[in-house]
Amino acid sequence: MNAMPDTVTRLHADETAFTSEGPQPLLREIPAGEAYPVHALGPLQAAVEAVQAMTLAPVAIPAQSALAVASLAVQGFADVETLGGPRPLSLYALTIARSGERKSACDAPLMSGLRAFERERHEAQSGEVKRWRDRHELWRAQRESIVASVKRKAGNSGKTQTEAQADLEALGEEPAPPPNPDRTVTEPTYEGLTRLFFEGMPSLGIFSDEGGQFLGGFAMSTDNRQKTLAALNDLWQGNPIRRTRQGEGSFTLHGRRLAVHLMVQPGVARDFMADPKADDTGFLPRFLICEPASTIGTRLHALTRQDDGAVQSFARQLQGILTRDLPMDHRTRALEPRTLKLDPDARALLIEFADSIEERQGPGGELSSVTGYASKAAEQACRIAGVLTLWRHLNAASVEAEDMASAIELADFYLSEALRLADAAKVSEETDRAERLRRWLVEEWPHPEVLTGDVVQKAPIRALRETKAATAALGTLERHGWVAALPAGTVVRGAARSTAWRIVKGSSHAV
Repeated sequence: MNAMPDTVTRLHADETAFTSEGPQPLLREIPAGEAYPVHALGPLQAAVEAVQAMTLAPVAIPAQSALAVASLAVQGFADVETLGGPRPLSLYALTIARSGERKSACDAPLMSGLRAFERERHEAQSGEVKRWRDRHELWRAQRESIVASVKRKAGNSGKTQTEAQADLEALGEEPAPPPNPDRTVTEPTYEGLTRLFFEGMPSLGIFSDEGGQFLGGFAMSTDNRQKTLAALNDLWQGNPIRRTRQGEGSFTLHGRRLAVHLMVQPGVARDFMADPKADDTGFLPRFLICEPASTIGTRLHALTRQDDGAVQSFARQLQGILTRDLPMDHRTRALEPRTLKLDPDARALLIEFADSIEERQGPGGELSSVTGYASKAAEQACRIAGVLTLWRHLNAASVEAEDMASAIELADFYLSEALRLADAAKVSEETDRAERLRRWLVEEWPHPEVLTGDVVQKAPIRALRETKAATAALGTLERHGWVAALPAGTVVRGAARSTAWRIVKGSSHAV
């Protein structure tokens, strides 16, 4: 990853001062990111480039979809060796793109094989469900008859409890319904996801091209967010699901795997990324986050290319993997994945990458502001390498150097995105503060001049109650022409002031 420029400095250097046209709008600016390393996708590259050629969307959008779908397909078959021990092949992806970027158009072709598989399984299972219902009705009738026979004992026509107990044991356990064949959900609650893992397949995905519905839904409400984040963190780690609920008792589900791909608009992403719980719990650093530059305005139909072959090949490979039996305990449906080893050359590359990341996290280092993401970069590389390896050959015994090198390049790209977006979030927060101050000065402050102390003591903005923060916000407004610094010694409200600003009340500009 190339060294990233200081985003705040770059933004401020680009800001224009007051011009003859009057005050300038405050803008949230995000510097351009690095080009997505599509060549590093290995066996996924052809399908991703084909979808990009059909849609002319940013290539990162179909790349995210392909990685997430491949992760869902293979995560049940193996864990991957990392420097910290075996870890799941589950990937969590967050794609940030505004409306009109053709997120759904990119996602649909790469999900088509999965959707066809789910439809076929539902159709094939209809007869099995009917047979289960018949067996269950018979079982329930027999059980009720045995229980009723004990109640008739008082009339000397029933069975003893010992006899009834023996009959119940002979009857056996309640017939279990066939597992729900669905592999994906869009906006589950924690309880709903747990129930699906209990009743359905042990390998699932949360996939949504309208991810704001999940991030803004019941599962992420104020009352439920902490619980949901903790559960998703555990699933990423491969930890068991433990649930205790009044009336249902408690149960533990081992061997479950979850892949996630959420496509969200920038406003939703900013709000979620600004939530301390999402960052402090380590939830966000588990995601491969990407916000590609827009291609809107350049997507001319004359430039599109149709390559159905690559997309169909991807769908066939996906369906072929999904139809394979998962390695699991058929009574508990707990996965029993093997461990995908790293060959010596792959391990050497990983160690070199991990050491480089560690050095760059030190005080004042390039990655010191995103240590949560950086500390997981080597593991992300292992997960990606494992996904690429098993997509190519599901029975592979180890990750080889070629796939590890590709995965390291991808992990480094996602780390650069995390750094860029984290810096942009900081700039955005500072800009928001300045905009709130501007509105207060223009709309409510009664005097033509303002002092730093006025902002600290009287502005209804908690974040500006310190002199340093207030000065920074006033400096932003000055650069945009909303206030003008007065010469030292200017008399303001009856006293000479060392620092003061004149308020420029131009037309309103929204951020």
